Amino acid sequence: MKFIPSKIPEVILLEPTVYGDHRGFFMETWQRQTFAENGIDYDFVQDNHSKSSHGILRGLHYQIQQPQGKLVRVVEGAVFDVAVDMRQSSPTLGQWVGYELSADNHRMLWVPPGFAHGFYVLSETAEFVYKCTDYYAPEYERSVLWNDADLAINWHLVDEEQPILSEKDAVAPSFKEAEKFS
Repeated sequence: MKFIPSKIPEVILLEPTVYGDHRGFFMETWQRQTFAENGIDYDFVQDNHSKSSHGILRGLHYQIQQPQGKLVRVVEGAVFDVAVDMRQSSPTLGQWVGYELSADNHRMLWVPPGFAHGFYVLSETAEFVYKCTDYYAPEYERSVLWNDADLAINWHLVDEEQPILSEKDAVAPSFKEAEKFS
């Protein structure tokens, strides 16, 4: 497996070794020792699986207490996946990285605690799975507006169409107004 640091070094793109033949494929998606040796030394406590339709944007979400690190991947379809640094003490505060993750490219992204996370569905549908380092705590969930001008995220919107958002995501605070990690 390749561990590729992004322009924000704590966010890591992973490219697993895929063994395939006429029967299909096999790949290892998580192995504690290998991940720890490559800087991802966390215990995962929860796995999540979501399915979304084309044009849906979920995010940008984070938990201000019980922050979750997330190991994310796509098992059907394709998404553009984004992580935004929300740590006030960080030299990369307010910077973002984004990658296309798909069932075809098998890439995964490590989004550490202290980051907001979101994704936009590029394909007809997408199934998104992720491991979390802490439990979901709705009372601590926070959001940042997906199209905040200060963040200037290029979401790779298909045909520049407006994404489909939840009510909560549509009225999320701007990056300047959003609660940050100390």
